Amino acid sequence: MDAQGRGQAGDDNVDPADQWVFDPNTGNYELRLDPAGQAPARPSDRRAPGSRRAGRKPGGEVGDTDTRPLPAQGGRRGGRGADEGEEQPSGGRAARRSGGRTASASVAGPASRRKRKPKASGRKKALYWTAGVVGFVLVAGCGGAFYLYQQLNGNINKVDVGVENDAVSDGPVNVLIIGTDARSGKGNSGYGDAGSVGHADTTLLMHISKDRSNATALSIPRDMITDIPGCPTKQKDGSTKTIPGEHGVRFNTSLGQEGRDPGCTWRTVEKLTGLKINHFMMADFNAVKELSTAVDGVEVCAAKDLNDPKSHLRLKAGRHVVKGEQALAFVRTRHAIGFGSDLDRIKMQQQFLSSLIRKLKSDAFSSPSKLYAVSQAATKALTVDTGIGTASKLLDFGQDLKRVNIDKITFATVPVLDNPHDPATVILDKAKADPLFAMVRADHALAKGKKGKGKKAAVTKAPPGLVRVDVTNGGGPIGSAQETVDWLQNSKGARLSTNAGNAPAKLSATRLEYAPNQADQAATLADWMGLPKSALKKSSQDAGDRVPMKLVLGKDFTAPGTPITAPTEMPDNVQNVNADDKNVCAK
Repeated sequence: MDAQGRGQAGDDNVDPADQWVFDPNTGNYELRLDPAGQAPARPSDRRAPGSRRAGRKPGGEVGDTDTRPLPAQGGRRGGRGADEGEEQPSGGRAARRSGGRTASASVAGPASRRKRKPKASGRKKALYWTAGVVGFVLVAGCGGAFYLYQQLNGNINKVDVGVENDAVSDGPVNVLIIGTDARSGKGNSGYGDAGSVGHADTTLLMHISKDRSNATALSIPRDMITDIPGCPTKQKDGSTKTIPGEHGVRFNTSLGQEGRDPGCTWRTVEKLTGLKINHFMMADFNAVKELSTAVDGVEVCAAKDLNDPKSHLRLKAGRHVVKGEQALAFVRTRHAIGFGSDLDRIKMQQQFLSSLIRKLKSDAFSSPSKLYAVSQAATKALTVDTGIGTASKLLDFGQDLKRVNIDKITFATVPVLDNPHDPATVILDKAKADPLFAMVRADHALAKGKKGKGKKAAVTKAPPGLVRVDVTNGGGPIGSAQETVDWLQNSKGARLSTNAGNAPAKLSATRLEYAPNQADQAATLADWMGLPKSALKKSSQDAGDRVPMKLVLGKDFTAPGTPITAPTEMPDNVQNVNADDKNVCAK
């Protein structure tokens, strides 16, 4: 590691994994770069990067105020480029720091020893892992002290997409996970399309709720016809080139085609779903091979014998543990299952990723060597945005998301229909996709079939002929009031509805004002309009028999019949699977 002050200069036989020890006082694995028998260095023991250690005693021991730093980030070379392909020796990066040293720290006596922290309750495991195409495994658990920043930073590639969000945010988090079919890079020449520029072969949008209680991973079919907006891309010379958008093309061409970078896929998904993306993670074929190997294999299930000569997958019916080439073959196969489509392959990927999350969440990282192996494999596989472009930012990001439990992670496939104009592609099923996207935007968990407890008794609804309401436009599209009245009268039979013109003030949200004795009318109208509870404003006094309710259409109103509020349950017939379901088998 750092030969300038670690007492281990020139020792290339030290396994980095052996330098991690479990500290019962903190409940974490911590990095020990000192000779055997010496206490591990803690983050609180660090001093300024590049300074000499002080108080070294004969025989290699160090004084009580050992403030020697862990390998400093500031003095290292810039991270390697995506096409350099350098293999870095474990622990060798720190030795490349510039030679300047600062003045020595003063030596203190035993009185300066820090007071030990109270012993942590229970044995906590130090977990630190991230991934590219499987980046959402961050939600399964992350924490502990992992300070090989200098080496891990060198593993990570970054792309400036013109947006740099903080690694940690207070609200919901949306992460775009991209698996590319590029054949460039060591070990990738035998896969994918030989002429591919690196398209978005596998794409998931992972949404983590604001309270970190649940997560949703939406798989986006690569052959779905969509619109790609124009997008600015950074060029090698530092300039920015805007690549024109396209209408009615395959989703996977949002990356690679015409020189598009991950920022173009980012903007395409935002346009498609209406969700604002915080970060992206991208990786190639090696991500699955290296991560599955690092965790000693991932269990998968086949409901029948699988033999796909194209992906080279051969599995007998039953459960198997796959890793390396076999794991990649599993997530790439489609000809041996279902109808042989990309939609069937998505199911295989969701099964594999669910199992990988369970493996990572188990005791797979009870040893520092596995912790080290997974961290290395994951960061080497990554290309990310600049907002999470360092190991420390990734650690902060992962720690923010670690509260999500496995049984609260749901995979779903964006609903599509066969394209009547091209059987090789699909089109968005808006009737199902729109409410699905609305659920995610509203931060609702995909909890199909899970009914709430203690439901209140439903309010009796008034018949359509008794619903009396004045409709005003307070921020909706022009003509919304008359359009709504026409819809109420002709489609719902509410003959007592009236266009009352424009509201005196603009409202951000639609509002229905009613009296206590109009609760039955309000229940009927709220059901028709899809109004949330927050839109209902009940007065304190009853109204006269001929006094109408007041419906003010706000800026959130789009059209009559389109719900103002997002649904709380997933639409029927949307393919989905829970990450904790161990009984999913390919068939």
